[in-house]
Amino acid sequence: MRTVINLVLAAIAAALIWVLVSSISEPIAFGDELNRRQDAVINRLKEVRTAQQLFRDVTGDGFANSFDTLDQVLRNGKIPIVSVFGDPDDPNFDGVIRYDTIFRSALDSAMSLNLPLDSLRYVPYTDGVQFDITADTTTYQSTLVNVVEVSTNYKHFMGPFAHPRFSRYDNTYDPTKTIKFGNMSTPSLAGNWE
Repeated sequence: MRTVINLVLAAIAAALIWVLVSSISEPIAFGDELNRRQDAVINRLKEVRTAQQLFRDVTGDGFANSFDTLDQVLRNGKIPIVSVFGDPDDPNFDGVIRYDTIFRSALDSAMSLNLPLDSLRYVPYTDGVQFDITADTTTYQSTLVNVVEVSTNYKHFMGPFAHPRFSRYDNTYDPTKTIKFGNMSTPSLAGNWE
């Protein structure tokens, strides 16, 4: 009988130890995974932002409203590079000001910036989930401006930690919260993580 009681007490002690270790390790694992996945998504959003700026350089204005358009322009477009000979801002300059334009491949620029064109559209840590992308024009302070917004929700890339119950470990965590750059109502390319 005493052996049975000792075995039951040992089992209860083991269960309590397991509960204690789990209650400590789960918040740590969540925090580590949140930081790792969030950093990867932010880095990808920064790459998309750079690609959108390159798109604007190629087209002269506006932003791509789809990843297909963005990819096509960055692979096939050309960036005009204007060289100015003479100083148009010097009031004492009396020579002829000459402008010379050459074109550089947008693909070369994208490669020199290490933009992953094949995977740019995909949210890291997902099975092919794409970022939401919207681009248009809006009136801002009585001026028509180009705007863009690229975003995704935390629930798409947090995997097993996409449940709202994990917010008890981080009161700012909400799996339905959006991580994005840009804004459809103001001409800004800032990210909401900055």
